[in-house]
Amino acid sequence: MPQVPILMPQLGESIAEATIVDLKVKPGDSVVADQEIMEVETNKAVMGVTTPCKGKIDKITAQVKETYPIGAVLGYVEASVEDAARFKKSAPQDVQQEVAEEIPGRAEEEVRPTRQEKIAATAGNGARSRTRSLPVPVATKGAGFLSPRVRARMAELNLTNADLAGIPGTGTGNRVTVKDLENFLHNIEKEKPSEASAIRTGVADAMRRSWTRPLTTIGASVCLDPVLQDRRKRDPKPGPALYALRALALALAENPSAAARLIGTQVVLPGSIDVGVAVEAEDGIMVPVIRAADKTSLGDLTKRYSELVGLARQRRLSPDITSGGIAAVSNFGTFGIEWGTPIPLPDQTLLLGLGVGKKVPSWDEEKGQFLPVTEAQITLSFDHRSLDGGGAGRLLKRIAELLGDPTKL
Repeated sequence: MPQVPILMPQLGESIAEATIVDLKVKPGDSVVADQEIMEVETNKAVMGVTTPCKGKIDKITAQVKETYPIGAVLGYVEASVEDAARFKKSAPQDVQQEVAEEIPGRAEEEVRPTRQEKIAATAGNGARSRTRSLPVPVATKGAGFLSPRVRARMAELNLTNADLAGIPGTGTGNRVTVKDLENFLHNIEKEKPSEASAIRTGVADAMRRSWTRPLTTIGASVCLDPVLQDRRKRDPKPGPALYALRALALALAENPSAAARLIGTQVVLPGSIDVGVAVEAEDGIMVPVIRAADKTSLGDLTKRYSELVGLARQRRLSPDITSGGIAAVSNFGTFGIEWGTPIPLPDQTLLLGLGVGKKVPSWDEEKGQFLPVTEAQITLSFDHRSLDGGGAGRLLKRIAELLGDPTKL
């Protein structure tokens, strides 16, 4: 019977490859069109690979724990002549170059060798080799000098300059030599390292790219008693983080320029107030985005948030759910933390942090005495290229005002 290839699907605009984590069928099994037959893991989520058409599984060429680029053949389905005619069977292209081109910023982030270094690398056959891996930049701009041999070895292992920060260089000018790098790797092997998960690698990559911007954080105190009183009247009951998310969304709707991104010499204003919320998942953080949060009531936010948390903890968030936000909220108070400087994602300008609520004495002018109130610290981390301290301060003040009067939320 004719065969139709099962291909690694396009899993998102910035995703170049994925790792097989589970096979749900075996050769000889009958399948229907769009039946999920594999689970694959990217640096953002676990997703399913489905059959192109009805038929019988002829063979599965993919292996669990192996990484394959988008478009790679994972197996074949024995199909009808009519279905086979709709799918042209072809061998996978040379995907290594495609992977490099699809990774945003890869070309810009690599250290560009000088003409002399190119000659030296060519003479020593120091050409870089690329391995199948998650899209992690080879090096960051502004890093110290690294010889072509060291950079080639780093490319083989997908190491960044940050990974070499702890290596004391023994070369000229304290440069890290290949011998220094190999000694470092040898010592690491003695410590029995394990492979980082895809989500951990993805978080590391995102934070490294975020840190290339001038980020800063401001903070303020806010009384949570009005929020807690309002929460008791609601069913379902929103968490404090959702009150903060709603307040942030409304404050940004009043002043959308506060969430504008600076791209080159252009200021890009948000078309929609889409706000993410940080959710702790296995071995990392995921940030599902709530669209048009300024137009979504607290009750609807609570229901949507519950759905997203469930998907996040199952690693079932699709790229369209985790992309496109202009800001996010991180409730680090759930861990008993009072104050923090969370880092916004690379494509977001702002991140609002919420600390733990604590009983503190507050002076009451009318009663002339200290009264106990529940107070928390809120922080606003932002890209200082796009927003100045005055604008950030006014935005944070407005958020505090809205939290002080939940009826406006």
